[in-house]
Amino acid sequence: MPEKSTHRVTLRPVQTELTAPAGTALRDLLFAQGVEFPCGGQGRCRGCRVHVLEGQVSVNDAQRDRLSAEELAQGWRLACQCALEDDLVIELRQWDAAILVDESPFAFHPRPGLGVAVDLGTTTLVAQLLELSTGRVLAVRTALNSQARFGADVMSRVDFGAAKGGEQQLRDLIRQQIGSLIEQLVFASHVPQDEVTDVVVVGNTVMHHLFCGLDIEPLSRYPFESEQLGLQTFHASDLGWRVSHQARIRFLPCLGGFVGSDLLAGILATNLSERDELNGLVDLGTNGEIVIGNRQHILCASTAAGPAFEGARISMGMRAATGAISEVRLEDHTLSCRVLGNVEPQGLCGSGLVDAVAVGLELGRIQPSGRFADGVSNWELAAPVVLTQSDIRELQLAKGAIAAGIRMLLNRFGSSASELKKLYLAGAFGNYINRASAQRIGLINFPSDRVEAAGNTALLGAKLALFLPEGEDGSFANLRQRTEHVALNADQSFQDTFVEEMGFPQSTYA
Repeated sequence: MPEKSTHRVTLRPVQTELTAPAGTALRDLLFAQGVEFPCGGQGRCRGCRVHVLEGQVSVNDAQRDRLSAEELAQGWRLACQCALEDDLVIELRQWDAAILVDESPFAFHPRPGLGVAVDLGTTTLVAQLLELSTGRVLAVRTALNSQARFGADVMSRVDFGAAKGGEQQLRDLIRQQIGSLIEQLVFASHVPQDEVTDVVVVGNTVMHHLFCGLDIEPLSRYPFESEQLGLQTFHASDLGWRVSHQARIRFLPCLGGFVGSDLLAGILATNLSERDELNGLVDLGTNGEIVIGNRQHILCASTAAGPAFEGARISMGMRAATGAISEVRLEDHTLSCRVLGNVEPQGLCGSGLVDAVAVGLELGRIQPSGRFADGVSNWELAAPVVLTQSDIRELQLAKGAIAAGIRMLLNRFGSSASELKKLYLAGAFGNYINRASAQRIGLINFPSDRVEAAGNTALLGAKLALFLPEGEDGSFANLRQRTEHVALNADQSFQDTFVEEMGFPQSTYA
């Protein structure tokens, strides 16, 4: 009997039914359903683990390395390593993730037409349609970055683009996706598409280069610097977008190295460059970006924090989505976990990871070195979710890089933590993290009253930029001239500072 040319895949618990040709990679099929592939589909992690309830799915060596014999026998598989060879029933964790948007009021000078602000993140996309005469937000759309199937972090994207010749594929994917989001915004708002006259996009340096079709090879090797960091301007007709052909699309300039236009937008949003006092802005993501400065001078840097803050490379890590433990605290000397969606726990997101380690330090279960005090290999938070020794190590690497970067920029200013008026935490992780827990693990070495969650400063800054003068001779150029990029990887003292910051504090601020 000949093999079927197509197969049906039923996803539970939502009962979604898909049909695809035999041989289709499950990675391609399931990414659109919210399954993530943190290692870019290389079989190096367990982030795309799915439970096959019915049907045959082959097992390869990569799966035998990452999954136990018991898990394999129960039907667990790594989706990135499988192809469709049978009708399947698959149980998924539902990635009902909240993506941070922005509803902050702001001052502006009215102008005609409609504008779109886009925050192009490594993991997520947010786009808002604005009425430029009133500043009113007409519609919002969010999505997971379609490039994420090629890796969760920026260096996975760089590797795929530079080493594997995928630059054009990544460019086309993200251009098409943003164009589609803009079409959805226009449709939802019942406005003529030719009234969209201006689009501002912000993102990190890798997103900037991939969207704009710039060579990312220099970002793949030391000293990780590119000479193509400036403002990039297109017309809708260049990108095939269904808005006015003369609509102007601007991808704002980067500040240097891996410090992108998302941080430039953050400076605009927090008004950091117009303040007399010294202030800081930190975007906690896979690529930690840091700004310290005032109206006289601004220092910026990036540091490879790794994806621990987003739940990747954590044994049971996941994004802040349904089923994720997002908070861990002590209540009457008993461990209490909050699970997003009020369902059974399925994994641990970044904020929950920080909380868990902070609580472990307070209980004495985790030593300042990061080792479990009683020599165990894991700690059950809420069955079946456990915190492992390697999870703590991943957090130490991430928090050590951020804390070292902040400390070194302050040193360059000849200042100390006590002289910083305010530290703004940008992005979704910065918005949801427990500041006391971040302080307890030494991620943010500042009293809590000087740390402020600033929300999606990249999106707010992009909206502000819709009303700023065009071109490098305007506000962008002025801001860049006052900003100095510090290449931490070229500073001989960084490694020593990083090692010093990897340990956890003995105690917290009073």
